[in-house]
Amino acid sequence: MSVIAVIPARYGSSRLPGKALAQIDGVPMVVRVWRQASKSRFLERVVVATDDERIARAVREAGGSAEMTSSTHQSGTDRIAEVASRIPADVYLNVQGDLPFIAPEDLDALAAPMREDPSIVMATIATPIVDIHEFRNPNVVKVVCDERGDALYFSRSPIPFWRDGGDRAPAQALRHIGVYGYRRDFLLKFASLKLGVLEQVEKLEQLRAMERGYRIRVVASVAPSLEVDTPEDLARANEAAKGMR
Repeated sequence: MSVIAVIPARYGSSRLPGKALAQIDGVPMVVRVWRQASKSRFLERVVVATDDERIARAVREAGGSAEMTSSTHQSGTDRIAEVASRIPADVYLNVQGDLPFIAPEDLDALAAPMREDPSIVMATIATPIVDIHEFRNPNVVKVVCDERGDALYFSRSPIPFWRDGGDRAPAQALRHIGVYGYRRDFLLKFASLKLGVLEQVEKLEQLRAMERGYRIRVVASVAPSLEVDTPEDLARANEAAKGMR
């Protein structure tokens, strides 16, 4: 089975302009993501999908592969679907361009159930929440799962609500990490679907699939990593990178 990773990357970002090219200890963030993804043992290829020549140039100068995509895409999934229409594979991993330290083991863990179970059309990863402030933070996406490990719901609200828990997050609280796996046919269909009602309320595109009755397998993260969304996150990423020298 062929598995490739696609890293959607755009230059614009409301909270951190030029995020994809933000320097982390002298290396553009998108290049760091590409390097980490390239270490996965299941991936045949890693491609950066962008509509910005500056991003493509930085990736290619680092020895990576970049595909130019339309500037009209509304989401990273749409960008990946365009790549999937040109580059054939069985499974595509959507690796967010703001995860500069993404563990290749997490990508292996994400790909593994899709390689083993053909009924899984979409998968993602999550990690336990232990900080009550993170649990209550609307910028942290939460997910609850059934006994099989399939998502029941994703939300920016604290779920599950622990009525008797006080100031602690429940043991079942999981932080969603925005990395996905898609089978090719499902990916192309998903990108063509109209926005879902809940998707528009929560601003979470994975709800588009759930509203149509598709199951999303949630895999435990092996090594959760820092997500860079703000200047403060970028400062933390630089400190982390210096410690890795």
